Amino acid sequence: MEKRLLGRSGLRVSRMALGTMTWGGDTDAEEAASQLVAFVDAGGTLVDTADIYGEGESERVLGSLLGDLVPRDDVVLATKAVARRTEGPFGGGASRGALLSALDGSLKRLGTDHIDLWQLHAWDDCVPLAETLSALEYAVTSGKVRYVGVSNYAGWQLATAAAGAPATAPLVSTQVEYSLLERGVDREVVPAAAHHGIGLLPWAPLGRGVLTGKYRTGTPADSRGANSAYAGYVEHHRTDRAARIVQAVATAADGLGTSPLAVALAWVRDRPGVVAPVVGARDTGQLTGSLAAEEITLPPAIRSALDDVSAIEVGYPERWPR
Repeated sequence: MEKRLLGRSGLRVSRMALGTMTWGGDTDAEEAASQLVAFVDAGGTLVDTADIYGEGESERVLGSLLGDLVPRDDVVLATKAVARRTEGPFGGGASRGALLSALDGSLKRLGTDHIDLWQLHAWDDCVPLAETLSALEYAVTSGKVRYVGVSNYAGWQLATAAAGAPATAPLVSTQVEYSLLERGVDREVVPAAAHHGIGLLPWAPLGRGVLTGKYRTGTPADSRGANSAYAGYVEHHRTDRAARIVQAVATAADGLGTSPLAVALAWVRDRPGVVAPVVGARDTGQLTGSLAAEEITLPPAIRSALDDVSAIEVGYPERWPR
């Protein structure tokens, strides 16, 4: 798998990341092990989790697999903090105390002495940004964290945090929802990231599963859309606009002799500023389908057609002067 630098940092990662949100829940340890081995064997290195996933079980499962199954040094280990884990005073948020408490918890669950990429899961209006950034700086200078990034930040939030980050702990990444069905970040987040040298890590690059085409004629019984816990998550992208985009993706896939999944993933993977889409999978077979996208490079004509069918309105002040 091709490797890319994460933002302006020297951290080199695979151009696809393995997401582990369901590990320890819908995905048991045996299946997680199978996915991790398949991903690493394909040349993947970046594995993403969060302290909130499965109330910490995702980190525990991942940590249990590092060492004996896959060498720790073969993986770029990424996790997140900020989301509320407990009701205690340090159970969530972006205060110094909460963040450093979360960091210690993640290190324990992951069974490691350092995290390669530690990300703020969300912006916290209740905490002065300087305090939050000081916690990131301490995490890096203490050796517990190698690089830091953010997730789900608006354009102004990303730019403000990047400008205020100390030289010892610059922001190198931002994880955001980005796909042919969700292009809102093109307005301000993508330009802000480019200006500050921050790499994009798209989550839900397959439009929450809708871009695979599985929902074109209904809702498969074994899909997230049929699960009450995830139905709303999927329905967000089941619109008339989405149907037109999915049809365009399916047509492109037919012409290229590949799957809609591979086309949709290749499109977002090669967008300006994107380093690695974060792909989760129900099972190893589904992950193998995503890994197949590594072999796909979209012809310019198809890429242009997909750009057009998925285009969003971008006006003042993003396009000024016109």
